Amino acid sequence: MEWIPTRAAGLARLAAFLPDAGRAYAERRNLDLGPQDRSNVSALSPWLRRRLITEEEVVAAVLSRHSAAAAEKFIQEVAWRTYWKGWLELRPDQLERFNAEQGALKAELDRDGHLSRRYQRAAAGETGIACFDAWVAELRDLGWLHNHARMWFASIWIFTLGLPWQLGADFFYQHLLDADPASNTLSWRWVAGLHTPGKHYLARAENIDRNTAGRFAPYGQLNETATPLDEAPRALPVTPLSPAERQPVGPCALLLTEEDLHPESWALVGEVRAIAILPSATVAAPGSPAARFSEGALDDAATRATMHFGVPCSMVAAEDLPAWLNGQGLSVVVTSQAPVGMIAAQLRAVEARLTVKGARLIQLRRPWDELLWPRATAGFFKLKTRLPEVIDVLGLDPGAPRLL
Repeated sequence: MEWIPTRAAGLARLAAFLPDAGRAYAERRNLDLGPQDRSNVSALSPWLRRRLITEEEVVAAVLSRHSAAAAEKFIQEVAWRTYWKGWLELRPDQLERFNAEQGALKAELDRDGHLSRRYQRAAAGETGIACFDAWVAELRDLGWLHNHARMWFASIWIFTLGLPWQLGADFFYQHLLDADPASNTLSWRWVAGLHTPGKHYLARAENIDRNTAGRFAPYGQLNETATPLDEAPRALPVTPLSPAERQPVGPCALLLTEEDLHPESWALVGEVRAIAILPSATVAAPGSPAARFSEGALDDAATRATMHFGVPCSMVAAEDLPAWLNGQGLSVVVTSQAPVGMIAAQLRAVEARLTVKGARLIQLRRPWDELLWPRATAGFFKLKTRLPEVIDVLGLDPGAPRLL
């Protein structure tokens, strides 16, 4: 795999994977064949995470090649990331809780030498568990892991190494090319047995042996009898989504963020006269694969937006946006709605500053999110059963009879 942070590279990867997106994917998707062979999975997540390519166009491309029945497993995998985002969007307090716990644990690393040494051995890939140490190296060197390896990794971190899951989630977030707050935080909670209380995921040597084609066989090294983690109960009421905003007709500026870097497909009604792009909000280490991908993706989006709309694109810090917008002689800036996380927090601060100046920030919600986020009220099954309806409403399956 070459992780090239451009829309063109994402589309090329999609085209290369399409022949295998049907029954072949369903049969072979759980195999981690190693970093030299990703032919059995799409590996599209770094591009999808930033919407260099969109869920709608990926699903439409797959359904142009395979029947809905044959492509069911792959389409569900695309929807999992949306499910996590929708679930967190309806319960934003969960991320605040995680951030507080993670911050406290990082401070504890400075005080607790024993915890710090165990954490450092795991983060350096020096545990003596060959599969885990190899995945650490892959994560640091490439910024990506097979989904099955991510589950094994998290389980070993929590149940075999006995390390706090919050520090593992933070480690992933620093290194993964495709890390987003919802998928990362909630997937680790799921493995730990906290997302669905009492139901955890245990890495087992036989499963690793079989699904890595014998590359790893950690028999006798894993805790295969661990019980799920628990935590103090805390009510997380579902907060209904606010109505999607609509853009007023008239001149406007665009604001690009790392959450959605395909502005050519936004449903715009006004004339675009200026474009700003927020600097990357990644927490990845400077120079790491994740940081380089973020920077390259922003550059690619700026180039495409300038060509598409015919106006220059400027990198503008969040605190400078009101002055920049005023300098353009505009009072409306349009962006794509960012799901709960760092960028959403930045946009709230931007909106407050603009309001003081008599200007407006309009956040557009994509139809894919509008239809699926509200369905993330419980487990994935509830959302999964509505996917055929969503695909029909969006017209993504050219061969299907219209249902609605």
